[in-house]
Amino acid sequence: MAPVKKLSDPVRIGSVQTRNRICIPPMVLYGHAGEDGTVTDAHVEHYRALAEGGAGLIIQEATCVAPGGRLRQDQLGAWSEDQVPGLRRIVEAVHGAGCPIFLQIQHNRVEDLEAMRLGEIEGLRDAFIDAGIRAFRAGYDGVELHGCHSYLLCQFLNRRTNRRKDRYAGGLLLVQEIYDGIRAGTSMDFVIGIRLGAFEPALSDGIAHAKALEAMGLQFLDISYGFAGEMDLTAPGDPKLSPAIRGAAAIQKTVGIPVFAVEGIRTRADAENVLTTGVEITDVGRSALVDPNWPEKVLRGEPAGACMGCRTCQWRIDPARCPGRIRLRNKEEKQ
Repeated sequence: MAPVKKLSDPVRIGSVQTRNRICIPPMVLYGHAGEDGTVTDAHVEHYRALAEGGAGLIIQEATCVAPGGRLRQDQLGAWSEDQVPGLRRIVEAVHGAGCPIFLQIQHNRVEDLEAMRLGEIEGLRDAFIDAGIRAFRAGYDGVELHGCHSYLLCQFLNRRTNRRKDRYAGGLLLVQEIYDGIRAGTSMDFVIGIRLGAFEPALSDGIAHAKALEAMGLQFLDISYGFAGEMDLTAPGDPKLSPAIRGAAAIQKTVGIPVFAVEGIRTRADAENVLTTGVEITDVGRSALVDPNWPEKVLRGEPAGACMGCRTCQWRIDPARCPGRIRLRNKEEKQ
């Protein structure tokens, strides 16, 4: 019988060892960056607080590889040398609290994948490579390629949305070229992984992708959903767990690199239950926005704040309006 995994256990991801199994996944801070995509003081203090809260790993929010690939004009970028000093400020703040940090690099979907010329694809490939190398020079411990949630790499990896007949049919070659380019421009200690859709469109596709990506050399798989409207969410396991978590568990059984699971993990019980599925790391997102000290409190056995699951996240509109934060503050004032 395999030993029971504990939230407090360290995990090895390539050259990086985390201090526990709790990862803060990428969550964009809309409204913080200007149109130049540079880091602000608010970004630095946000990530400093998360690192001081005891997380084992932080994956920084989706950071665009090209100005035209942003979701909104106030999103961080890694497309320019001018952005590197700001990114380095985040790294220094997080490392100062003893936490490793990866940078998620991303490009939005394109309107017509089949109409893209090879030169356009190669240009975006090179933009990913350049952004990854900038992350290395800024001091990040690694990068996470954003390959799910309907964005560009996900669009290439889903066989229903990618019907190309050239060498980029299937999408894996594009990821391979990005990986090879980043690896050639960094070092073997620099961690490269991917946020991958479990269902592209079926779990069998996600598993096939995971095996191929591991064989390429990628060092972790952060599993979530694939291309919206083009997924069959059938996965084995406890039906009380979300499809994303069950998909991550199924993928972990087929690969030897760490798999991360995400979705609706708000309490210690949630996180521990996820680890029983066999995955190596649990992503705790919105509850960490409510309470940046969530990891430290949970590992000490203390009550922690938790996301209350608002239909529209109030924290993203104004952290002061977040019901979870209000509840946490009221509890702390009574103590």
